[in-house]
Amino acid sequence: MDLFEKCEKFDIVKVAKEQDIYPYFHCLQSGQDIVVNMEGHRVIMIGSNNYLGLTSHPEVKEAAIKAIEKYGTGCSGSRFLNGTLDLHQQLESDLAEFLHKDAVMTFSTGFQSNLGIISAIAGRNDYIICDKENHASIYDGCRLSYAKMLRYEHNDMQDLERQLQSVPKDKGILIVTDGVFSMGGDICKLPELVALKKKYGARLMVDDAHGLGVIGAHGRGTGEHFGLEDEVDIIMGTFSKSLASLGGYMAARADVVEYVRHTSRPFIFSASIPPASVASAMKALEILKREPQRVKNLQDIANFMRSELKRNNVPIRETKDPIIPIIPINTYGDYRTFYACKLLLERGVYVNPSISPAVPVGEAIIRTSYTATHTKELMTEAADIIGKVFREDLPEFDKMYPDAK
Repeated sequence: MDLFEKCEKFDIVKVAKEQDIYPYFHCLQSGQDIVVNMEGHRVIMIGSNNYLGLTSHPEVKEAAIKAIEKYGTGCSGSRFLNGTLDLHQQLESDLAEFLHKDAVMTFSTGFQSNLGIISAIAGRNDYIICDKENHASIYDGCRLSYAKMLRYEHNDMQDLERQLQSVPKDKGILIVTDGVFSMGGDICKLPELVALKKKYGARLMVDDAHGLGVIGAHGRGTGEHFGLEDEVDIIMGTFSKSLASLGGYMAARADVVEYVRHTSRPFIFSASIPPASVASAMKALEILKREPQRVKNLQDIANFMRSELKRNNVPIRETKDPIIPIIPINTYGDYRTFYACKLLLERGVYVNPSISPAVPVGEAIIRTSYTATHTKELMTEAADIIGKVFREDLPEFDKMYPDAK
């Protein structure tokens, strides 16, 4: 069989483009902000992970410019060899102090962080137990580790305990969970996870990519939210969301960080974060520490938008965690989702389609996410547009295409 046969048969993109509902790679002509210029017209942005609104902050941009002027545009090597700047070390020190952990190491991307941490810390004789709704990078990290992977039903602590009971007593165990789940917008059950970790002698890793700057009184994430920072063995996070940059990190005990730093292939064999990105993340972290009210502003906007969407009878997914600035809207079918996103973009609202395999087949959603600098006026405008599409346009689509998937 020809290796490229699968490429020739891959026609979902072609079909979506022919039907003018292809929802990806829309082009911005402005910076990432609460209102953007996308493909020539004004669009309210509720599909970004710019949670604290810092990507356009003048201090963050100035820090990036100064870093380029001093260090140039790149590091031309890995952290392991010639690619370590004093900026990298300062960012790691600042983060460790902020997160109340012994040490931090940084990776070039968030995805690479999970690959690098999990594949280094777990091996062939270990077990990794994952929440079924964990991020794709966690699953790829598990594959790269060669450890035995088990999965438990989403946030189901009874199922997690059942999986823990199946692990031989002489094996190492790593429990891995998202802190804030990026699709559903709910929070892991950290107190129960900690109790099970202790009961079965496991270690606990929390992916806080969507938790840092989002929850906790000071924005330190899931551990701070529950008052259990000391009980999380490994914290993973990213700079591409609340910290307005690019890259990722691991926070843990000093000896654990030192081990990963010297054994993680994705870390050792990747070029280090460019100077501008490091400086941007450092400045964003400084602003978060200086202005913790941004976290409260973000939570207030999320709560307000939920009430506005409910006022418009939009079918949002209910949650026990209304402070989370991720609101999924149920659309169910893939093409129905694409069609809704097309209409919303045409009417001035950008949202993200989430279809299988990101979500189960038949459970597609529109994922909306919010920013601390959004205003109530903008949210009302966006909610009214979304409401009209769901009230008037999608019923017509359903009549025309009753079997659409």
